[in-house]
Amino acid sequence: MRIEPKRIWKMSGNPDRDQEPEFTGHEWDGIRECNNPLPRWWLWTLYATIAWGVGYMVAYPALPLIERATPGILGYSTRAELAEDLEVASAANAPLDDRLVATNLNEIASLTDLREYAIRGGAAVFRNYCSQCHGSGAGGAFGYPNLLDDDWIWGGDIEAIHFSVSHGIRDDGDADSRYSEMPAFTELIESDEIDNVTEFVLKLSNQDHDPKMAGLGATVFEEQCSICHGEEGRGDREQGSPNVADAIWIYGGDRETVRQTIANGRFTVMPSWRERLTESQIRQVSVYVHQLGGGE
Repeated sequence: MRIEPKRIWKMSGNPDRDQEPEFTGHEWDGIRECNNPLPRWWLWTLYATIAWGVGYMVAYPALPLIERATPGILGYSTRAELAEDLEVASAANAPLDDRLVATNLNEIASLTDLREYAIRGGAAVFRNYCSQCHGSGAGGAFGYPNLLDDDWIWGGDIEAIHFSVSHGIRDDGDADSRYSEMPAFTELIESDEIDNVTEFVLKLSNQDHDPKMAGLGATVFEEQCSICHGEEGRGDREQGSPNVADAIWIYGGDRETVRQTIANGRFTVMPSWRERLTESQIRQVSVYVHQLGGGE
């Protein structure tokens, strides 16, 4: 026995649409396919959006090519718009930039308008160029110094910070870059001597250590390490030698890390920024870093 399909349309209030839809001739398991066209307003809206999309692709950069996108007949460029905005901002800030460059670094902090301008601009420079290594809050990371404390390898006064930002650390591309190197002592002393001096360094920094090994390591430290780090291990800023007698460590101060540092050495690079930043920007970020709390 054949079961008649049920009506599946609803009364809409429109006489034309309240008629039974045209049957297409397709039927599956008693379900009939009817020709029920979309409302005309919906179709015209669809056609309009398609036409708008085609026009947009013709007028503006849109279709990706191998090296760039299609330029569009209007020649619009977000990069060009940004460049214009930056040029306007630079022109507006030019008087402050000129004053900042002409003012002695040590006097900037006493000039309220210059100091505020430098801090705000320096924060932007720091987020763009420095936070990738030193962290967004300048707290440092493994291998990168914490800029919030008062333990500075090369000095933390405003002039020292400015010099480090300008010329970098161990940057071969800058002839004035500060340079120091922690050698790999596996090539200079025996393995047991490295173990002993490791214990002595742990003793200097008031950590748990083996007293007997530390006693032997004191001799090794005096012969091999004191020339850079000093007899008491407090470092030497003229040579860029860190203080190993405190609890502040760039690479970590546990026994294994200290031994690895002594055995293999350390050599990280801070790039010179004088070719990538303006003098005003370098002064801005120097002032910003200096006022974070660790500047001397």
